[in-house]
Amino acid sequence: MKYLIVGLGNIGPEYEITRHNIGFLTLDRLADKKDLTFEMSRLAYHTELKFKGRSIHLIKPTTYMNLSGKAVKFWMQELKIPIENILVIVDDLAIPFSKLRMRAKGSSAGHNGLKNIEEQLGTQNYARLKYGIGDDFSKGQQVNYVLSPFNKKEFEELPFGMDKAIDMILSFCSLGIAQTMTQYND
Repeated sequence: MKYLIVGLGNIGPEYEITRHNIGFLTLDRLADKKDLTFEMSRLAYHTELKFKGRSIHLIKPTTYMNLSGKAVKFWMQELKIPIENILVIVDDLAIPFSKLRMRAKGSSAGHNGLKNIEEQLGTQNYARLKYGIGDDFSKGQQVNYVLSPFNKKEFEELPFGMDKAIDMILSFCSLGIAQTMTQYND
């Protein structure tokens, strides 16, 4: 059984610790915990994890957020991973900070990374793990908010949310999406 876990984000030091990069940050934390190293490969940083007899491929697309679908499609085809074994980790403004929700499918809700994945795959039927980043911004400041760094309080809370996200990723790969949603969704 093979799985593709996609952490969404933007490459470059100016984006590294921003809200929009929660997908990258979560996969970095998982890699650190499992003593894995990401290597630059085609359209993404890639590493592989063995867990309960499964091969879990982690990617951080290097295509920038708005073209994430290009990397997802390439790796899905390259590794011959069925769409039901793909999980995308994404920031979500509509969910309070550090709350997590897994969904089996859904619309992009205006998120450009999800929108591009949907366009590239031709479907909304792929799993996503939405990481709440809150909506503490003034009208018209959405872009600045998602591309800004976490505040001190959020930064201190981040490891707890990321650890729960890691548990959810591993559960998705071993127990399936239905059981994971029942057990973990806030």
